[in-house]
Amino acid sequence: MGDIRYGTPAGRGVLLAAVLGSGVAFLDGSIVNVALPRIGRDLSADFAALQWVLDAYLLTLGALVLVGGALGDLFGRRRVFVTGLVGFGLTSVGCGVAPTAGVLIAARAGQGVAAALLVPGSLALISAAYVEEDRSRAIGAWSGLAGVATAIGPFVGGYLVDTASWRWAFLINVPLIAVAVAVAVRHVPESHDPSYDGMPALERLDLPGATAAVAGLGLIVFPMIDRPRTGVAATLYVLGVLSLLGFVVIESRRRHPMLPLSLFRSRAFTVANLITFVVYGALGGALFLVAILLQTRLGYSALEAGMALLPITVALLLLSSRVGGLMVRTGPRPLLTAGPIVAGLGLALLTRTEPGASYLSSVLPGVLVFGLGMSLVVAPITSTALGAVSATRAGVASGVNNAVARVAGLVAVALLPLAAGLGGGADFTAGVHRALLIAAVLCAAGGLLALVGLPPLARPAAAPTAADTVAR
Repeated sequence: MGDIRYGTPAGRGVLLAAVLGSGVAFLDGSIVNVALPRIGRDLSADFAALQWVLDAYLLTLGALVLVGGALGDLFGRRRVFVTGLVGFGLTSVGCGVAPTAGVLIAARAGQGVAAALLVPGSLALISAAYVEEDRSRAIGAWSGLAGVATAIGPFVGGYLVDTASWRWAFLINVPLIAVAVAVAVRHVPESHDPSYDGMPALERLDLPGATAAVAGLGLIVFPMIDRPRTGVAATLYVLGVLSLLGFVVIESRRRHPMLPLSLFRSRAFTVANLITFVVYGALGGALFLVAILLQTRLGYSALEAGMALLPITVALLLLSSRVGGLMVRTGPRPLLTAGPIVAGLGLALLTRTEPGASYLSSVLPGVLVFGLGMSLVVAPITSTALGAVSATRAGVASGVNNAVARVAGLVAVALLPLAAGLGGGADFTAGVHRALLIAAVLCAAGGLLALVGLPPLARPAAAPTAADTVAR
């Protein structure tokens, strides 16, 4: 692979480019939640529009992230990474100057496309550039620094929203991206997968599969959020299901599918991704609603709302690596059984969050218990998914598991409010409490899936670092 050593000027340059590239995507993801209430007020956006501000991004990112990794392998990892950086910068400007909610949603969809090039590309740069004996050290440094970007996101976003404008929550990406592009062009060597030499691009790139995935997910999510007439909604659901079935057919017939269905012959891999879907869906949907509840009903500022949820990130950063060590002794099944159930208990405790309640008595117990539960999940779930396949397929298995987590958030942000009866003049606090209870049940179901579905001695791969999973 590469010939760059860790700690050299070239090595520091590659690491800086990768950290800045992935960092802007992770930072943006953690900033937007706390900015949503102010966006709604300034753009006269209703609750459905705020859902789309999140889901437009998750839709394109979740459906295209596997294609983004293949693009780098085929056309050059640095080239695709820099293209993603430029695209993310331009769409961030589009978000920052958006005059209407519709323009903001369209720009967010563009951000998701660009992030699909950045998220897999940043780690691919490191894997390709460093000598083998330094690669793990570089990945560990990248993961830790990316986790810091995720952790400070609520602080940065809250401060910018409270002191300046929500628009700066997007525009702050631009100077970071400018530095990343300059460093990448100067220090990052170009690389690609030589096994694709001479192969037609259309044969390697699964554009039909990506198109079917975007169409299927979009057609299913749209009626959940916008709630058209019953007949129209039913038609869209049917078309969405047919598109996803078409996606499965396409993937089963392509020589190089973006989602190799053969991975799911492994029982442990299938169950790990089912657990990922329900638990990360509960996480994404619950945090979306709680961030809005704290600001619109409890009077928190954007900064205070971000800080209120910080114990979850702190727990993940402090405990995930220790849980990885514990997993070596116990195996993943006990942790993946207990973790989702504990996380569900934390979500249930958050139903005590209501106007007039203090942070210490209402919010803090729930976020602490939820963070503890998630710290038992994140490393084992990734390691189980990777350990269920051969080492040569670890990269695509990791990409699939990451994509499942993104799609889970996409569906949950659309589905939880619908299932809880939010909208249409319903009491918002009571609706959020119902949604939290539904999310708690989903988490508990993830624990039961692990107990029943995982083999007792499921083989974990090497445990990922804490920040590697925090960044999801």
